[in-house]
Amino acid sequence: MEGIHPEIAEKVRQLEEKFRNSGQDLGSYLDGLLYDKYLTYWDYISLDTLLSLQNTKTHFPDEEIFIGYHQITELYFKLILHEQKQLVEEKSLTADFFIQKLNRIIRYFRIQTNSFDVMIRGMEKDQFLKFRMALLPASGFQSGQFRMIEIYSTPLHNLVHHGDRENFRSNKNLEEVYQNIYWKRGGISTDTGEKTLTLRQFEEKYDEIFLRLAKKLEGKTLLELYNSLPEGEKNNKDLIEALRNLDVAVNVNWLLVHIGAAQRYLMLKKGAVKATGGTNWKDFLPPGFQKITFFPELWSTQEMKDWGKQWVEELITH
Repeated sequence: MEGIHPEIAEKVRQLEEKFRNSGQDLGSYLDGLLYDKYLTYWDYISLDTLLSLQNTKTHFPDEEIFIGYHQITELYFKLILHEQKQLVEEKSLTADFFIQKLNRIIRYFRIQTNSFDVMIRGMEKDQFLKFRMALLPASGFQSGQFRMIEIYSTPLHNLVHHGDRENFRSNKNLEEVYQNIYWKRGGISTDTGEKTLTLRQFEEKYDEIFLRLAKKLEGKTLLELYNSLPEGEKNNKDLIEALRNLDVAVNVNWLLVHIGAAQRYLMLKKGAVKATGGTNWKDFLPPGFQKITFFPELWSTQEMKDWGKQWVEELITH
């Protein structure tokens, strides 16, 4: 390697050793580097493909905002699941690592909640009420990634409607518990009492996936990971605060911004317009109606009784 800078020669030597130890040929990889094109920003993030995915169904300009924002939301959900998976797979979980991942997840939800003005005030009401009819029976209710976030966070019995939750707390039959998960009630038609097409589509695509995930996560949800920590780590005030903040971010604030959008677009003088999935959003979205919490042990009886009330009042006063 005469004439080559010593630092470069050392790196080549290290690479040679690395590939030799793995039974591979460094020369082939160097050929790849030689022939490869320089990477560009637009190729790295597949920009052209990304910008081609906003396939609207109508000619209304504001539908572009609607579909784009939902796609951004799903990308954030993917990042949240990425953090949750790392927590579940961590072999030596500590309070510090837990807090770091929780704060990332909370940050992603906070960004989405703060940006929801795009949905609440960023579209013309008349346009929305028209183009939404071309989207039936599709609904944000059908976000599989959001349901996975819930399943990663807490045992299934905590996702049963609060009126029935105690009946399923010690039920070991995951499939039975899953069939009583709170959002399935939201997919029942308020007119007929039957499952909406939206729910039937969703169940057909995701039921098996959700159940496999729930079985895989038995004993490993975020709540159970927290409970498995040594007592000293478990009592970490910053960790408890982060878990409580996540609960509020997902099960209160995220719902409240959706209520704000629904009130703007779906409340007419003659009454409430149904959501595209046929659900009654006025019964389904308010946090106090579902009382879903991922970490119930971290809240007092009074806090659970008033679940969401304080935040709703703050939303109204501000």
